[in-house]
Amino acid sequence: MINMESIPDLIKKKRDGKELCDQEIKTFIQAVTNKTIQECQIGAMLMAIWQKGMVNTETTTLTREMMSSGEVMSWPKEWEGRVVDKHSTGGVGDKVSLVLAPALAACGCKVPMISGRGLAHTGGTLDKLESIPGYNIHQSAIKIREILESVGCCIVGQTEMLVPADRVLYALRDATSTVDSLPLITGSIISKKGAESLSALVLDVKFGRAALYKDLQSAKELAQSLVNAGNGLGMRTGAVLSCMDATIGRFVGNSLEVIESLETLKGRGPDDLMELVTTLGGFLLMTTGSASNLSEGRKKISEAVTGGAALSKFQAMMEKQGVAKEMARLLCSAHSDYYSVLRKAKHQKELKTSAEGVAVDFDGLVLAEILHKLGAGRSKAGEPVNHSVGAELLVSLGQRVVKGEPWLRLHYEDPAPTTDQISRLQSALTVGKYDDAQTQHKMSLVKELMLN
Repeated sequence: MINMESIPDLIKKKRDGKELCDQEIKTFIQAVTNKTIQECQIGAMLMAIWQKGMVNTETTTLTREMMSSGEVMSWPKEWEGRVVDKHSTGGVGDKVSLVLAPALAACGCKVPMISGRGLAHTGGTLDKLESIPGYNIHQSAIKIREILESVGCCIVGQTEMLVPADRVLYALRDATSTVDSLPLITGSIISKKGAESLSALVLDVKFGRAALYKDLQSAKELAQSLVNAGNGLGMRTGAVLSCMDATIGRFVGNSLEVIESLETLKGRGPDDLMELVTTLGGFLLMTTGSASNLSEGRKKISEAVTGGAALSKFQAMMEKQGVAKEMARLLCSAHSDYYSVLRKAKHQKELKTSAEGVAVDFDGLVLAEILHKLGAGRSKAGEPVNHSVGAELLVSLGQRVVKGEPWLRLHYEDPAPTTDQISRLQSALTVGKYDDAQTQHKMSLVKELMLN
């Protein structure tokens, strides 16, 4: 029985910078879950946590209690050691999950990937998949298990019974400007992964212009907090720190990113996307004992993609999640007319380079913010998105360009891009000398591995 008179005392204790014990954190999360606490009290506790922070033991307990607030999935004994997932802190053109989940399944893993929707400039995996007609992200726990049994992977939304405490806290964090609290971010992310009952988890923590954390050190602190909490819940957890300045791949926008994912699964993907897929997947194979080291794991993931096994898994996953067999087959055929299935924007506009030289840099955040305004994203939960809005980068960093040649193709409907938006996009591309580009375009996106 929760003593509601104790809630103000808990808020005061955290407000004064004192450490909450396990029972006190449990009392707070139970009150949130059972709705026996006032909204203003939740907000006050969130602000106290934001201001005073939490030590590792508090954060792990918060995460565990959030995880236990609802359904925790269970799997057959024969899957032991093979249930894996990844989480990304969000980026521009981040379509890694669409390639990685089926590649892992092709390597014998079970991947119950519970993903999210996009908010602000960051695209969401579920929005991308919903651009495929018929793809149903709403699956029950029983159905998820059935899909994993037959295919090995699924990509779904959070079920109603999974981590209900997070639903309440997440909404109020936005309303109380406590979104960027390290313990609260950690609790939100890791509690959902813990509820998947994973054997291993890998985190893609991004830093740079288009990431939540702009510098490597801040991203590293988040990664360490996530890794500590994941391991504290019994999941073998590691993190990859990757740069998010430009875009991942050349396509940005929901339907367009599905197209690039399918091209990647057909062995025609961009190097930067494949680097992330093989590094994250390789870590999970190494962690679960399916590979003796990271190098072997990366090789197995690469072979699953280039050999077509991952594409077959993606096609089977689409069919199990509601896509008509004929549509799934068309999308996965060697030379698919993608727009016979996916919606194409009514208008395309090409931007031309303003100088001759080499593409030295590209500001991915500018592109993401403009596509968001053109309808590709949402400002608050529940808003619709236009799946056809997006952009194609027609040049790569380090590539020589001639003045007047197309470098970006915008896909848009209503509204059309404004003169100011076009000007901002043109300024986002930096054309310089070849020497300036040499050290930039060849740099790896992966900056550091935290393999605990």
